Amino acid sequence: QVQLVESGGGLVQPGGSLRLSCAASGLFLDYYRIAWFRQAPGKEREGVSCIDPSSSGDTYYADSVKGRFTISRDSAKNTVSLQMISLKTEDTAVYYCAVGPAYGFWSLSRNYEDWGQGTQVTVSA
Repeated sequence: QVQLVESGGGLVQPGGSLRLSCAASGLFLDYYRIAWFRQAPGKEREGVSCIDPSSSGDTYYADSVKGRFTISRDSAKNTVSLQMISLKTEDTAVYYCAVGPAYGFWSLSRNYEDWGQGTQVTVSA
């Protein structure tokens, strides 16, 4: 059974940093596309970033986070992390990691099969 668990969320001031982690059991993340999505109150879930299987390791970012967020993989720990710097109030959302096959548009949530429960990120002064 696949299980994804996000951690690392919290409250941070604008301009601050957080590092989110997605830990997996039941599958080896190296073989899959892993994405981070977020959903703010009253808004649709949106793709934030994605990393393709280790065979390519291609990464993708939403325009709104390019240059501020970095996705990476730790194969030994079977985790995928999202380093977030220069956080803005508009980054406030519940952040989810998801796993799926490495084809199709990375930012479409329906392309992903398994999801974590989410971790809250709040950026506020």
